[in-house]
Amino acid sequence: MFLCHWELWRICWECVTRPYTVLVCSVTASLLLWGRTFQQRPALVCREAFGAFLHKHCPVVIEHFKPTPWCWGGRFQTLANALLKSRPTINYRNELIRTVDGGQISLDWVDNVSSAAYPESSTRPTVLFLPGLTGNSKQPYVLHAIRQAATQGYRCVVFNNRGFGEEKLLTPVTYCAASTSDLEYVVQHVKGLFPDSPLLGAGVSMGGMLLLNYLAKKGLESGLVAGFTISVPWDAQKSCDSMEEPLNFLLFNRHLANGLCGAVNRHRNVLEKVIDVDHVMKARSIREFDERFTIHLFGYKSCAEYYHDASPAYKLHNTTVPILCLNAADDPFSPEHAFPLAMVKRLPNVALLVTAHGGHIAFLQGLFPRNEGYMEHLFGQFAQAAFEHPDDLKEACSIKD
Repeated sequence: MFLCHWELWRICWECVTRPYTVLVCSVTASLLLWGRTFQQRPALVCREAFGAFLHKHCPVVIEHFKPTPWCWGGRFQTLANALLKSRPTINYRNELIRTVDGGQISLDWVDNVSSAAYPESSTRPTVLFLPGLTGNSKQPYVLHAIRQAATQGYRCVVFNNRGFGEEKLLTPVTYCAASTSDLEYVVQHVKGLFPDSPLLGAGVSMGGMLLLNYLAKKGLESGLVAGFTISVPWDAQKSCDSMEEPLNFLLFNRHLANGLCGAVNRHRNVLEKVIDVDHVMKARSIREFDERFTIHLFGYKSCAEYYHDASPAYKLHNTTVPILCLNAADDPFSPEHAFPLAMVKRLPNVALLVTAHGGHIAFLQGLFPRNEGYMEHLFGQFAQAAFEHPDDLKEACSIKD
């Protein structure tokens, strides 16, 4: 017996409207959309020679970045990373070094004395890590990067910004993205201990700003063989504007301002000699904090003056060592329109890798993104390339000894 057209349509409709059928079709459609929209090859912006070097020694730059499918958007990536990222156990050796102004800086070392790849301590490659705005050596992104570097046999040292390394603040001096004096002192200290050890700088967020500003200032005298940055805010003014958008202000800006105010309050007895701490404590945004604290402590007339001085986009052309920078186009802290793409295209020593998604210091992959991911793998490959192929890297970046 043949079914009439009406009965066939009725049976088909019953099938497609069943709950499990709707669920399966929805999941399938979502995965197809995710695969086409979110799994994209990052854009590598650089000169041809540097690009060829990276293609050969850092193959992750030409691989598709596949973000965690349930992390839609840069804000979600950023939040999920902060909540889910694991904290591997790292045993540090702390060192406090005194500065010329009477202050002190806390350095956390991983000496890696059991390194099989580099058993000789004097020539063992060293990675200097610079954490973000309110970060220190205990941040998950620092711990994972150190584990990556230590696995490859390198010595690691974390430069904790004054007041954030659990050390006592001895003088009314903290830090800002434009002031490179403490970093200069730390590099001199590390190179004094291990003059024959190649040194690579790795900066995250504000730590990346500080690193790039240092490299631009020191030029050929930086003491570093290469630089690597993650989620750098290229233009501090544009970054601040982005962070003051309503949703970003609610999710991130207020939280970071509270962290900065908390650090000032912890060192109130020292800082109240030069600043109105109670006035600072009322700051509810990063801009308000900078207006009430940073510009006064470092002698700027306005936030606009400080933000321009702190922005590495305006100084990048003064750098002379190979630099690889990783940014996400949907980073709420570092808007895409601030990326110095035109300048990078003209420089032989700088490469900017831009993913369509990844948020701020996140770049999560896999369904359960708790361990090392895209940014750690990129860092590991670039560090290995810089340490093991220094002559090829210099040639690719048109650097002459």
